[in-house]
Amino acid sequence: MGHSVGDAAIVAALAAAVVAYMYIRHLERRRRLELVHQERLAAMEKGIPLPELPLDPPRLSKPPDPRAPLLHGIVWSALGFGSMLALRLIEPWPNGQVIWPLPLPLALLGFGLILYYALASDRAR
Repeated sequence: MGHSVGDAAIVAALAAAVVAYMYIRHLERRRRLELVHQERLAAMEKGIPLPELPLDPPRLSKPPDPRAPLLHGIVWSALGFGSMLALRLIEPWPNGQVIWPLPLPLALLGFGLILYYALASDRAR
């Protein structure tokens, strides 16, 4: 399959949007550093000692959600079982192959995550 000019225009527009976002973010950081520099120069002229400042403030990380395995397990199980049901309900393949069990690993992955959540939460209590 070939790609059309419209596909190329969409990709070019998305790439331009990403580059523009990065450039605007760069300009904002540059403006912020210039402002900090001017404030520090004014403080040094007045004789006020200033500590060194990091260029980027540290980001506070949130603790991991203890329900994340359960949520992921529900999503993976639903995706796996829903895919199996959809493949079972569609017409069989022309050469008679049975393909509905193909998403079974996704469903089992979800079931395993739900089981992990159940066993890990019992230990925490």
